[in-house]
Amino acid sequence: MEQATKQALQIFATKARMGVLDGVYHAKAGHPGGSLSICDVLSYLYNVRMHVEPKDPKKPDRDRLVLSKGHAAPALYAALALKGFFPVEDLKTLRKSDSYLQGHPNMDKVPGVDMSTGSLGQGISAAVGMALGAKLDKADYHVYAILGDGELQEGQVWEAAMFAGNHGLSNLTAIIDNNNLQIDGTMDEVNAPYPIAEKFRAFNWNTVEIDGHDFDALESAFAAADACKDKPTAIVMKTVKGKGVSFMENAVGWHGSAPNTEQYEQAMAQLNAALAELEA
Repeated sequence: MEQATKQALQIFATKARMGVLDGVYHAKAGHPGGSLSICDVLSYLYNVRMHVEPKDPKKPDRDRLVLSKGHAAPALYAALALKGFFPVEDLKTLRKSDSYLQGHPNMDKVPGVDMSTGSLGQGISAAVGMALGAKLDKADYHVYAILGDGELQEGQVWEAAMFAGNHGLSNLTAIIDNNNLQIDGTMDEVNAPYPIAEKFRAFNWNTVEIDGHDFDALESAFAAADACKDKPTAIVMKTVKGKGVSFMENAVGWHGSAPNTEQYEQAMAQLNAALAELEA
């Protein structure tokens, strides 16, 4: 990947992280940790990979993205706002009673949201249905689904994986945000789904394991998905929960906690410094 492209993606991801912090701070609620860990893949998807049109968010031939880990809505909203689906300033209305930006994605309210999600395990099933529909319609759009690693503890995920693998849904890519933390602790402390990649392979998926914060690795992984014509692809991303904010990184307590004013200012100072360095 060219350095200029990589730099642009890093700038977008940093701004998305700032949007995440703006949302959860002003809401005094939300899920910053698992939102910050997916900002890089969202930057890649919306700027390189996906064919979407902010002025026509329901365009029939658009690519679809299902945020199966719906509690990471602040990250999705930030990416959509930065792409022009709605004003960036609206991110500060997250979870307000009169806001269209609810705590979990709502396809009826938010431009650019392709599926309402929040109950873990259900989003990937919807994505499988979309991919099957595209195959039946002979449409060429691609469906992407982002799952949390804790979400893999839901049995419905594996029913969907079984169906997708059995029916060769090569137009489906599942992206697993493997930050190794969930609401109650580490994966091992709760109910580890490891080894993740081997499980998807057993369900007849093409599987790639990468560093989810490395844009060259993301480029290679999605190219591998394109090259596989007879299976769905699972991209298992090793990520850092709370990525980009030092005191949130790898800290389980930031799964579902909003920063206070001092913490918000500290976090934004770090992100502004990172942005200034990237833009220099």
